[in-house]
Amino acid sequence: MATLKELADRTGYSTATISRILSGDPSLSVTPEARRKVLEEAGRLNYTATRSRRGRALKARLRVGLAEMLTPEQQLDDPYYLYLSNYVRQTCQEQKYACVPLSEGFALPPNEAPLDGIAAVGIFTAEEISALSKHSSNVVFLDSSPFESRFDSVVLGFELGISLALEHLMNLGHRHIGFAGPERKLDDRRRPAPEVRRQAFCRLADTLDLRAAFIDCPMEASAAAEAVRVGLSSGKAPPTALLCANEEVAVGALLALREAGWRVPEEMSVVSFNDTPRSALLDPPLTSISAHEEEMSRAALRLLAERAILPGKEPLRTIPLKVVVPPTLTVRQSSGPVPGQNS
Repeated sequence: MATLKELADRTGYSTATISRILSGDPSLSVTPEARRKVLEEAGRLNYTATRSRRGRALKARLRVGLAEMLTPEQQLDDPYYLYLSNYVRQTCQEQKYACVPLSEGFALPPNEAPLDGIAAVGIFTAEEISALSKHSSNVVFLDSSPFESRFDSVVLGFELGISLALEHLMNLGHRHIGFAGPERKLDDRRRPAPEVRRQAFCRLADTLDLRAAFIDCPMEASAAAEAVRVGLSSGKAPPTALLCANEEVAVGALLALREAGWRVPEEMSVVSFNDTPRSALLDPPLTSISAHEEEMSRAALRLLAERAILPGKEPLRTIPLKVVVPPTLTVRQSSGPVPGQNS
């Protein structure tokens, strides 16, 4: 796992500047290029620390198209997708696959040879999926699962993640727990639908007889910070812990709590979702549900290789598979006992 000092050595920025970049400090004037450099170096350091455990590369040398839901600028507002895409690139490099980024509209770069498959990161419309399929019928989706009868996919077990977080907080004595995030989001074909993490939270909170609270906000740091500020000043009894829909919401919550003079976790615990390399570098380091973006990317490329049609060879598999990666919970310093409770 990367440290602030290692990031400072790799990027040339001070540890103080890096800390402010990671925490979304609104008073810091920094270019998108600087923010991207810090986030990407954190991911590279994390990848380097774990790749030595990996097995040998597969013998097939594939041409893999990379389709991304978000633009490079949009990825800075949700680094989860930045890390997913970068792990696809890094794993392709490790396996000696050719990684071919698809441009806007999912066009192949000029004079590019045909693709053996496509790794599609994010959520895509039916029209976008049709455009991808023109390059290759061998498409694997990361973080969505559209048209499961046709395409491979790798997704996260959201309900298990929420269950792990609530179990952790309940063991710390919390019974009044808030969920911070949107009520609705886009489904696997970019259609408005109930947000799956919030749905899981509602079901489990009811089953576990918890007192649930909700802070409705987009999955973006500044909007989350404002929503938490409003919640803290509403006059209602606040929850003793916040479960955040993603890391950006958690960053916004930490910012709002710090501005209001609340100590984390002494006065409110915060648990995040996604656990990118940034989570361990925040102040305090975030307890987070780990999505295992690197493992998701590696699983996607394994699926793609199994269905690739290579000269003189039959594909190893013809039916589509859906891989659900079980999350884990990484406990750090942002969660603690209920205020006033010693253990």
